[in-house]
Amino acid sequence: MTPTAEPEALLAAVRSGDRAALSRAITLMESTRADHRARARELVAGLTPGATSVRLGISGTPGVGKSTFIEALGTHLLEQGHRVGVLAVDPSSTRTGGSVLGDKTRMPRLGTSTDAYVRPSPTSGTLGGVTRATAQTIPVLEAAGYDVVLVETVGVGQSETAVAGMVDTFLLLGLARSGDQLQGIKKGVLEIADVLAVNKADGDYADQAQSAAKELAGAVRLVHPRGSRWVPPVLTTSGLTGDGVAEAWDAVRRHRESFGEDGLARKRAEQQWELAELLVRDELEQRWRRSAAVQAATPDLRQQVLHKNLPAVAAADRLLAAYDSD
Repeated sequence: MTPTAEPEALLAAVRSGDRAALSRAITLMESTRADHRARARELVAGLTPGATSVRLGISGTPGVGKSTFIEALGTHLLEQGHRVGVLAVDPSSTRTGGSVLGDKTRMPRLGTSTDAYVRPSPTSGTLGGVTRATAQTIPVLEAAGYDVVLVETVGVGQSETAVAGMVDTFLLLGLARSGDQLQGIKKGVLEIADVLAVNKADGDYADQAQSAAKELAGAVRLVHPRGSRWVPPVLTTSGLTGDGVAEAWDAVRRHRESFGEDGLARKRAEQQWELAELLVRDELEQRWRRSAAVQAATPDLRQQVLHKNLPAVAAADRLLAAYDSD
């Protein structure tokens, strides 16, 4: 069965537990080919969102230990009888489009478990592509029987906001070994984080992690004043030893339960509308790139702007006029 197999047959195979079919379905979601995108939409239309599944986004600056933490958390969940799907948003090269698809080696226990599925998700250099592929892949994993879906982000740029908009809970990892690491946590990220954890709290760094957690808790209280519906807890964890991982999962569950059944349904419904708008913007960008009129007008307009013969605003107006005429 290929990615171009009939969506109904592919979905039936996914629901039966066929891991190869699951991989093909996700490949279909990630494809930029117009016919694949149309089949992906048909496949998604046949899905029933998993109301009881847990969707958790995990982010943090590079080097904070996201993969080790996810390996520890995923192993903890497997021991509790869960089936775990991991989507690792992968840092593709914008120059080559290639990706460092090493997530299965970074998560050896999850990568070899029959109850876990690890999938790198190349960004192809576009945030819209990440959003479209990842948001559509989450319900596919749920249809395959994975009741916990973990989405790892690269921890830079707007990918955090995009992922926070497609999960129930967003967990942010920080690091205590450098003041810059905590200072690098922007106010905007604190606003979208539901649970925070200072990771690598082990060995000689355990005391530093505790101090950093207290410092971070103070910053959280400034963003989420007393009386807020949910004040994100700040924990210490170690993906290496597993310390604090169970407590982090308990915090994730408490945050999810704080919505109540109706509140969670409303949140997911709102996320679906936001996804619809994002998919429209993504499709418009693809149509822009494929527009023959835009491609024909671009070289001359670019040269005029580079030689200061035409203001950028005027060039933009002419490109838009070319697109509208196509």
